[in-house]
Amino acid sequence: MSRPPGTPREIPPPLELACLGALWELSQGSVSEVRHAVKTASNRELAYTTVMTVLGRLEKRGLVTRSKQGRHFIYIPKVSRETMRRRAVQELVATYFGGSESALLGYLRRPDGTEE
Repeated sequence: MSRPPGTPREIPPPLELACLGALWELSQGSVSEVRHAVKTASNRELAYTTVMTVLGRLEKRGLVTRSKQGRHFIYIPKVSRETMRRRAVQELVATYFGGSESALLGYLRRPDGTEE
């Protein structure tokens, strides 16, 4: 039940997740606000244009929407943190546990995390 080659991942890569996480905390925000929130949360300094590009990617994926307010675009998350968590766990189960949730639970129950 793994993802076929060439199929886009449901879970955005780390930099996109960092910007999405900032938007979840802000509820909505401009590029500058997201950039500041990412720096505050992770102490990671990103260029304005990098954040703008990442937010554009998130919009193309359908994970955020944007609206013009004055001279700036305001970005709003379209997907909740809980929905993204659910997708991440589904992808984890499909990729590493052959689609078996019970295999994941069995793995998590092992105290040392070793395979049986």
